[in-house]
Amino acid sequence: MEKRNGVDLIRLRQELEEEERQRLSSYATLSTSAVRATEEPLLLSGHRLYFSVDSDRILHSLAYARYIDKTQVFSLVPNDHITHRVLHVQMVSKISRTIARLLRLNEDLTEAIALGHDIGHPPFGHDGERILSRICVKYGLPPFQHSIQGVRFLREVERKGRGCNLTLQVLDGILCHDGETHMQSIKPQSGKTFEVLDRQILEKALDPAKDLTPMTLEGCVVRMADVISYVGRDIEDAIRLGLISRDHIPRICQEVLGTTNGTIVYTLVEDVIRASLGKNEISFSSRVADALALLKDFNMEFIYMNPKIKTEASKIEDLYGLLFDHFLDDLEKGHMDSIIFTEFLNGMDRGYMNSSTNVEIVRDFIAGMTDAYFLRTGQYLLIPQPLPSRFKSPTRPVA
Repeated sequence: MEKRNGVDLIRLRQELEEEERQRLSSYATLSTSAVRATEEPLLLSGHRLYFSVDSDRILHSLAYARYIDKTQVFSLVPNDHITHRVLHVQMVSKISRTIARLLRLNEDLTEAIALGHDIGHPPFGHDGERILSRICVKYGLPPFQHSIQGVRFLREVERKGRGCNLTLQVLDGILCHDGETHMQSIKPQSGKTFEVLDRQILEKALDPAKDLTPMTLEGCVVRMADVISYVGRDIEDAIRLGLISRDHIPRICQEVLGTTNGTIVYTLVEDVIRASLGKNEISFSSRVADALALLKDFNMEFIYMNPKIKTEASKIEDLYGLLFDHFLDDLEKGHMDSIIFTEFLNGMDRGYMNSSTNVEIVRDFIAGMTDAYFLRTGQYLLIPQPLPSRFKSPTRPVA
């Protein structure tokens, strides 16, 4: 029995679990329903609620640390106030937990899914994802998708290939978080197992357009919060960079949602709470959903596909190809001094090595890079390195 200073900590956890049963909605996911592929006796006898453990594991993962220098929308912009992936993830977490609290859902589960939902993004955001996808297909892999890669990182790559042993509910929420697909309403698909998760990963890999639905209402919340967090924030960033002005926002969007990120977020959060309270679905009202769809279309045309932010795209694509080919060659030829060995595979669990092809290993390595690391690596490979100022003498005279 876990005790500290005479306090029964397991009993405290059990009291929190009982509070959940009494306080949360009948549609909420209780912490006691958490399912792991491998049971951990220490957790069963410990003080922490089970989904809270997942939040901690994601927060302390190396993949989470790399959020700090990954592109959200705008790459290679020397402006410290432009949103990076780490800020987007924090905003998704905050918005998700606010909605979950008011709908009386499980905040720990919501937070864990939100913190991990973009773990799989490669360098340079969605542009990098499209580039890496083409390379993967070239080498016989399915198209790259950051939702699938996020699950792979947390299950099979983190902790030197041993994985984080996260719960099914969290992994499912990460896999099904697609915030780009517009939906007015989403209802959870209950009854999933790890076998279903694996099957859906395969189905999504073979058909990237396939829409997957989260198994929990908390996962549905994160999916909606993903959209809420980025749609107005991307407009603010675009205005800051001079791509658009505020009066360019479609009139109906201004009237229904507002013209600032703060107003847009507040309006969307209030609407989704009103439309979803007491229901086993997460919804927007039809008026707000229509305005949101129009605003997303506006962002796509005038921000995400704006040629002014694509000026370096061809260079980034060339560098992706160079790095992929270089590291694949290093693996195939056993160049043990290559950084793919020294900085990625060193100490990696044998199970990961045995179950992954060389192409998959290179994909995992590059997908995990930050923007800055990606560029430094490319610079190292492209720019001749100076020789040492003094060579080491041979061990014996040369004849």
